[in-house]
Amino acid sequence: MPRSIVTGAYPASRMRRLRQFDWSRRLTRETRPSPDDLVWGLIVHDGRDKRVPVKTMPGVDRLNVDEAARAAVRARELGIPAIAVFPHIDAAKKNEGGDEAINPNGLVPTVIQAMKAAAPDVGIACDVALDPFTSHGHDGLLNEEGYVLNDETVAVLIEQALVQARAGADIVAPSDMMDGRIGAIRELLDEEGHEKVMILSYAAKYASAFYGPYRDAVGTASVLKGDKKTYQMDFGNSDEALREVAMDIEEGADMVMVKPGLPYLDIVQRVSSEFGVPTLVFQISGEYAQIKAAAAQGWLDEDKAIVETLSAFKRAGACGVITYFAERAAQLLGR
Repeated sequence: MPRSIVTGAYPASRMRRLRQFDWSRRLTRETRPSPDDLVWGLIVHDGRDKRVPVKTMPGVDRLNVDEAARAAVRARELGIPAIAVFPHIDAAKKNEGGDEAINPNGLVPTVIQAMKAAAPDVGIACDVALDPFTSHGHDGLLNEEGYVLNDETVAVLIEQALVQARAGADIVAPSDMMDGRIGAIRELLDEEGHEKVMILSYAAKYASAFYGPYRDAVGTASVLKGDKKTYQMDFGNSDEALREVAMDIEEGADMVMVKPGLPYLDIVQRVSSEFGVPTLVFQISGEYAQIKAAAAQGWLDEDKAIVETLSAFKRAGACGVITYFAERAAQLLGR
């Protein structure tokens, strides 16, 4: 039941009294993010170079397989529970159908196996969507008019999720926003003996201007044709997000996601309060880039901004945050 807010009258009650010392502020703090709340967003690539800097995301590199395995060990050392993997593949391997997404010997399965071998107790989540693998940059298959086909795309997505599960992924995370894909993935995983694999649904994923740096990171920015407004949500809608979440829970989602993060804290709050299921939020590339750019100009303190934004996600009701700041955040929060 909602709690009633009881306050006294001034001057007997002074709200500033508890704020006057560092120790009293810490003692009475309501929201405390910790390394346990973090999922480290990692970009991986299939090139020879160990690390390739992402120009639009200062401090973020595309990692090769060996470096990704080292990152998994680093996550374990810092107490970060899980890593979310996002691939950048050779353009020569991309085609209209995104066939590389279901290659059992492809980049993502190889990275999963290497990371689990290096740090088996770190959870590995994999993005289920076709955009890094298609020559047109969309999350699904297109018809002749350029419209993303729903059911035909789902048929590929379930195979992609199965490939990831067979490689050892702990979580498959459909981010494509196709209708019905959660139920179809859950059914196939269970049929194939992967009933323990968790599904994190990007249930409330909005068509956003904040994805730009990520598309650069995974190599889709230059090839994307049109926009994604026919399948990602309209940023003016809130009730629709609850319908999306409800459907995905009904179909078997273990956890749900709100994406982007900071501009959608109202959605995080509504989802977490309405459904009471583990609700994660993604502090996406554009949010990351904003903080990095402002900090580089000396306009804000980067470390303080990291902790403050993570606290905002937790205060809104998120149980966890996917963030490219995870390594630094774990260092700050683990002190």
